[in-house]
Amino acid sequence: MKDIYENPLITRYADRHVAEIFSDYYKFRLWRKLWIALAESEKELGLNITDAQIAEMRKYANDINYEFAAEEEKRVRHDVMAHVHAYGEQAKSAKPIIHLGATSCYVTDNAELIQIYDALNVVKRKMLTVMDKLKTFAVKYKSLPTLGYTHLQPAQLTTVGKRATLWLYDLYLDYVDLTHLLDGFKLRGVKGTTGTQASFLSLFDGDGKKVRELEKKVVKKMGFKNVFAVSGQTYTRKFDYQVVSLLSQIAQSAYKFANDMRIMQSFKEMEEPFEKSQIGSSAMAYKRNPMRSERMCALARFVISMSTNEAVTASTQWFERTLDDSANKRLTIPQAFLALDGVLNIFINVTENLVVYPNVIARRISDELPFMATEEIIMASVKAGGDRQDIHEAIRRHSMESAKAVKERGERNDLIERIKGDKLFAAVAEKLDGILKPENFIGRASEQVDEFLAEYIEPLLKSEKFDAYEPEINV
Repeated sequence: MKDIYENPLITRYADRHVAEIFSDYYKFRLWRKLWIALAESEKELGLNITDAQIAEMRKYANDINYEFAAEEEKRVRHDVMAHVHAYGEQAKSAKPIIHLGATSCYVTDNAELIQIYDALNVVKRKMLTVMDKLKTFAVKYKSLPTLGYTHLQPAQLTTVGKRATLWLYDLYLDYVDLTHLLDGFKLRGVKGTTGTQASFLSLFDGDGKKVRELEKKVVKKMGFKNVFAVSGQTYTRKFDYQVVSLLSQIAQSAYKFANDMRIMQSFKEMEEPFEKSQIGSSAMAYKRNPMRSERMCALARFVISMSTNEAVTASTQWFERTLDDSANKRLTIPQAFLALDGVLNIFINVTENLVVYPNVIARRISDELPFMATEEIIMASVKAGGDRQDIHEAIRRHSMESAKAVKERGERNDLIERIKGDKLFAAVAEKLDGILKPENFIGRASEQVDEFLAEYIEPLLKSEKFDAYEPEINV
């Protein structure tokens, strides 16, 4: 129990791994790795930097004197310079060349981009895990008829597996955008104070080729290939918007799934996992609330809201940069990732343990299918020699009476019994039960599941060769 506020994204919802990626420990080690890469590259291109200096920098790469840095930041009111001084206090011989030619955004922007890259790869693995589980579910239930809904009103039948492909396809589209972002991922690179690389041009006595080579070397040493083509002091904050918008897209897909689950659980057609000792309500002991799906919606809503924040930030970066992005970025980007991590943890759990109630689904179909089957009955009756107009009028009259019995008196749908008892339909009475088989009304749903999985999902899952993710927290 703490006497100060703690962020529930860390204490309740997200895995530790994502919180570690956005930790100061992770960030400051990246800063030192970036300073080492810069010094090594400057030495390789002819600057007066020694192997001994670089060796001493490497010695303290992960042994950070945080207390010294904290005291320095109080004194100089600048986090990057505080850590430059702290690093120089340890690697004394390298003190003169640490951060040589660089501006603060060399370490802050490049490190933040690497943190984003690493966090996106966590998202990628968890998305693949969800997609794999939904694929298995879709295959299992590809032929199980269920009511389709438009406007949340019963419509033509579909199948439980076909509905799962709708959730899957949303995630597939998100995944395409995610891989596109990762495949072309860029670092800020070595750009200088306003993006002109003037300080580095001075260091290399006006040799622009060496400045360009310096940037390539640094980025390669950090494990990347690409850099932003141009920048001011910072990389364009449009990229932060692109990242959080992608997270928003994934959250939207999860939100859609979770909302559908909440409705289906209300219908008692499907259910999220419910533990043996789980309590649904403090007052109503019988309740089985869809609390996982509700939590998914709550966290997804938070992620979706973050993209607006990043849009405003990108819009208000004056000229080469302004600092009102900094404090904002410390909140929005880590928390968007942490909240989405919580969403995906629940998504994995729910899709692995989805409960389907075929008998309830069948009963709900039987309540609605007679109305949907009337066109088939009309066609069969006409083929058997009936008059189309007379048949249509009789169907209309019986349908109205049956609907009245259902809505006003709470009786079961007896439309078929009414039709069977009408002499006008004597020629097709024995065929009605066959006409009313639910599988006659699902179209190509089963085949569509097979085709979609074979063309889109299975090749993707096979090509990625991923390890399924098991959430660390109890969802």
